[in-house]
Amino acid sequence: MLSLEDVVKAYVAGIIDGEGTVTLTKHHKNQTPSPEVSISNNNLLLLKWIRKKVGGVIVSKKKRKLHHSNSYTWRLRQNKAIDFLNEIKKHLLIKRRQADLITQEYKRVTHRAGKYTPQLLSQKNKLVNKIRALNQR
Repeated sequence: MLSLEDVVKAYVAGIIDGEGTVTLTKHHKNQTPSPEVSISNNNLLLLKWIRKKVGGVIVSKKKRKLHHSNSYTWRLRQNKAIDFLNEIKKHLLIKRRQADLITQEYKRVTHRAGKYTPQLLSQKNKLVNKIRALNQR
């Protein structure tokens, strides 16, 4: 039987599988992409619950049209995202491959000080492209 902690992990993993994103993305123009787990949703209460259980931040998105609802995105980035993916990846179905790639390969192809050799940068770009291909609909 699953413990309450496992139930929470499985529930959040299900939401990520259905409405979330597991990717490598740039946070600043001069950086190479780094891990991010996010969920976009109109239900702020749900995202606040996830933030309380997991951490991360919630940002609001502007409505593009008058008839649209308010929308929010919960995000977890960098090492916290890697640690979280290690915790939930056994519960992921759809996004497990992305989680495996990030948790197993990201640190191997990332220079701690951000100074990349051409070979290491090429390996990192290949990882980014693999994850982007998996995220295509």
